[in-house]
Amino acid sequence: MKFLKYNLFLLRKLPAAYFCGARMRSLDSDQCEIKITLNWFNKNPFKSMFWAAQGMAAELTTGLMITDKIKKSGYDISMLLISNSSNYFKKATGTIIFNCSQGNKIDDMIEKLINLKTPQKIVLSSTGINRQNVAVSKFTFEWSLKIREK
Repeated sequence: MKFLKYNLFLLRKLPAAYFCGARMRSLDSDQCEIKITLNWFNKNPFKSMFWAAQGMAAELTTGLMITDKIKKSGYDISMLLISNSSNYFKKATGTIIFNCSQGNKIDDMIEKLINLKTPQKIVLSSTGINRQNVAVSKFTFEWSLKIREK
């Protein structure tokens, strides 16, 4: 049911990611995985996945995990993506699984945010792996979080 809820969220709030084929594979307190498969909608002229489609899937691994942890904190916290970078190692063809496994780092940052009540920044990374277990790309995202004023 959790996957259906998040995938419907994508359709409603992030339709570009949904139509590119980004789908949640797993989400827990430690990590998030998003699957994306090469298709007509996300391909480039070189018969591989467009970099922006990979970026959407990678960003979702970090953003969904932060969103989930904010919800569980009980605080009204805003989040903003302030920078990103990427590296590409191999053509992205077939199915790519993006993974961010930095849940503990997010927990520590949210705890610091709540205790200090000052905006905090966090840098998270997500790596895309193909079916041969080879890294095709790595994305790094810097997020800023702050407690909303009431």
